[in-house]
Amino acid sequence: MEKDIIISDFNKVFSDLATTVEGFDYKSYNEVPFDESWTPAQVTQHVILASEGFVKVLNAEVKDTERVIDEKKSQIKAIFLDYGTKMKSPDFILPELKEYDKDSHLAKIAIIQEGITKAINDLDLSKTCLSFELPGMGHLTRLEAIYFVTYHTERHVHQLKEIHRFQKSA
Repeated sequence: MEKDIIISDFNKVFSDLATTVEGFDYKSYNEVPFDESWTPAQVTQHVILASEGFVKVLNAEVKDTERVIDEKKSQIKAIFLDYGTKMKSPDFILPELKEYDKDSHLAKIAIIQEGITKAINDLDLSKTCLSFELPGMGHLTRLEAIYFVTYHTERHVHQLKEIHRFQKSA
């Protein structure tokens, strides 16, 4: 897969994330929109926590891959882009219920975007990442890890847009 396509896919989603976050005013950003929902700030914090971890995973220990390097990509996409399925976050990327600063989040999003874009440009994406195993899927290649971040973020951008629509109509 061409690196410019991977960068384009990733940057489109992260730019959409930043634009969507910018669309919330301070009050609505930290407000629970409806029962059993995170605030938009918590959704963003969750994406940040998950994505920061993958910047580290991409740059950690790897090995040669003994399978097709994008074998799990379509499965990851199917899981995250099925908006009808409710998921439970692992504890280590659960956001606290507290006030978050939108500008701080936007700065972190930019840093993550820069870090993953650099990894795409500089690293061999065919290698398998050894520092993290995805429950039920095992080790991912760098390519699959990048698409994990891309599809996971796309799912939450969709969630943020739904919250924004709900808040506007309420």
